[in-house]
Amino acid sequence: MKKRFSIGTKMYLFVIVTILLSAIALCTMAYMINVTQIDTYYKRMTINNAENAVTLMDAGYLKKLRAAAESEEFQSLRARAEEEDDESMVIEYLKGQGLWEQYVTEREKLRTYVANMKDIKYLYVIAWGDIGADHDMYMLDSDTVKVYETGYYELREPEFENTDPNNIIDPVISNGDWGWLCSGYAPVRDEGGNVICHVGCDVDMEDVIHERWVNVTYMAIGAFLITAIVLAGSFIFINRTVISPLKDLTTELKNFSPKADQDYEASGVVDLNIHSHDEIEDIYKAIQTMQIRIIDSVNDINVIRSDKQRVERDMRDKEREIGEISREAYRDSLTGVGNKTAYTRKIKEFDGRIKNGFKDLAIIMMDVNRLKIINDNYGHSYGDIYLKGCCHIFCDILKRSPIYRIGGDEFVAILTGEDYINRKVKLEELKRAFEASFRNNYTDPWMRFSAAVGISDYSPEDGSVEPVFERADRFMYEAKQQFKDENGSV
Repeated sequence: MKKRFSIGTKMYLFVIVTILLSAIALCTMAYMINVTQIDTYYKRMTINNAENAVTLMDAGYLKKLRAAAESEEFQSLRARAEEEDDESMVIEYLKGQGLWEQYVTEREKLRTYVANMKDIKYLYVIAWGDIGADHDMYMLDSDTVKVYETGYYELREPEFENTDPNNIIDPVISNGDWGWLCSGYAPVRDEGGNVICHVGCDVDMEDVIHERWVNVTYMAIGAFLITAIVLAGSFIFINRTVISPLKDLTTELKNFSPKADQDYEASGVVDLNIHSHDEIEDIYKAIQTMQIRIIDSVNDINVIRSDKQRVERDMRDKEREIGEISREAYRDSLTGVGNKTAYTRKIKEFDGRIKNGFKDLAIIMMDVNRLKIINDNYGHSYGDIYLKGCCHIFCDILKRSPIYRIGGDEFVAILTGEDYINRKVKLEELKRAFEASFRNNYTDPWMRFSAAVGISDYSPEDGSVEPVFERADRFMYEAKQQFKDENGSV
């Protein structure tokens, strides 16, 4: 058996999952919006500072410095100076090339800019390699690095792979050997518009990232507290408006035990203080009304049973007085159903009831198919067997309705009560039963029962049973004609 989950458990789980998912989604959305805005601000600030620094630099000098730094002579000297940790030989070389004094000036510009901008951690000049290159050359740095770092080729960071050095290089936030930085690069161009090098700007993001995690922590704590409060309020509301009334109603329903000659209270009719003005109150009132009707019906049935027993005794006495001869006058001798006299008498009775407002009535006509073929080919004794078999199917399906044989192969049933309510279902059952019997080729011909049936309901315009009978008779003959068209004979 499947494990049973109460509606309360299902609602609580639904509310918990919904609120938690909503809280997580809102927190994630708020975090992403905050991160995006802050990152956008710092990236814009980074590239703006790089572009501002470009305006301070001497493009002509940087072009000369790059050419000197890329020469084999300088690279050989730079490698020896780094190996011996002696920057003087590089300084002497730059002096000899007439580049040293301007070198100091350009480097001081970078240092002054960094000193006046508290968010900038590094400002430097770098000569980017072509697209696809994996190394770039550093030329000037605001930091206190050795002069022989000029011309140093460093491995390109993974986040800048396949970078096009001919444009502004979009800022990237990364966590590397120098901590969390936002790095952006603006090109330095000569008079012809050619890119000489780039001014790189690194903005310190350590405090920002730390503050971001602090905010995430506070956000998570706040979301947890708000979610807990909302869940508590939701649980209280659901319990008061749904769970508790349903639980009380379920408990009361288990106490309901209708018995004859008991009042409503003794029978356990639900009696709760439910005034919620919603569907639960409607259900409660509907159940209460239904239980009251059941008690009334049980008591009415008890009274009816007593009356019925008295009537039955009176009827038995009358039957004994009338005797077998009187009963036989209204019974068909072959099939045992009512005969045409009984039908005529019954119709008069129903016509009287119709005048008093009775209207829930329907007529089903049945005409036996192939009776003449059975009689002609096998004899009337087998024809009688065939006729009684068709009548048996008719009576078995309409067992709650009076049935009459009004002609040699014609029968009629008057449907009221349960058979009237289920008349369409009964009609389909009749059709299926006769169809199945007729299609059974493994039995004798006189046992393959077949009949055409037609049904009609009483309508207020009829005024009596006769119009209903005529319509049913017409529908029956239409069915008979259809059988003839499909099978060649009736």
